[in-house]
Amino acid sequence: MMPALLMMIFSYFIGSIPFSYILPAIKGVDVRKVGSGNVGGTNALRAAGPFIGALSILTDAFKALIMVMLARVLGINVVGIYFTGVFTVIGHDYPIYLKFVGGKGVACTLGFVFAINPWMGVEFVFIWFLIALSTRYVSLASIVGLLVLTLTAILTKQWNFSISIAFLTALSIYRHKANIRRLLNANENKMDILKSIKELFGGNK
Repeated sequence: MMPALLMMIFSYFIGSIPFSYILPAIKGVDVRKVGSGNVGGTNALRAAGPFIGALSILTDAFKALIMVMLARVLGINVVGIYFTGVFTVIGHDYPIYLKFVGGKGVACTLGFVFAINPWMGVEFVFIWFLIALSTRYVSLASIVGLLVLTLTAILTKQWNFSISIAFLTALSIYRHKANIRRLLNANENKMDILKSIKELFGGNK
């Protein structure tokens, strides 16, 4: 019990490392003061460009992926492993280093999903791109993708994972409440994902 509890605490502090704030800051950009003001990968992409944005998303995802893998290596029990992933995401959303003002947890949650069930991680990425490319609403793509993951986990009777992903989905939807209001009012910000990908790989110069 004690090793699992210590791992959960440690995972919170690792999750609190705000890569989506640190990486843009290296470029002289404070993501809290530009765009949506959110300390997350999407705002980092908008504020600091495709390279910094992509790196922010990857590092946020790897926080949860690495912590779950570490919990396994250390022999933490199954429940403790799931709590490790969940507390990493909570740390990302409410980071102690930024006075508990963090991101919306999508990339970090995805890292947790890939650590537990890589095929479901692929499922999320497919759904996310499908919706993001067709609507240009990143928030909608993220919310729908997480809801589909929750439904898939329930239908496949992955109960521990179902509880964890349902909680993280609910948390992310709560964190997206301003986006949801804008979606309902038809004034949510759009993003051209293809353009960002082209710029990332040297296009549109």
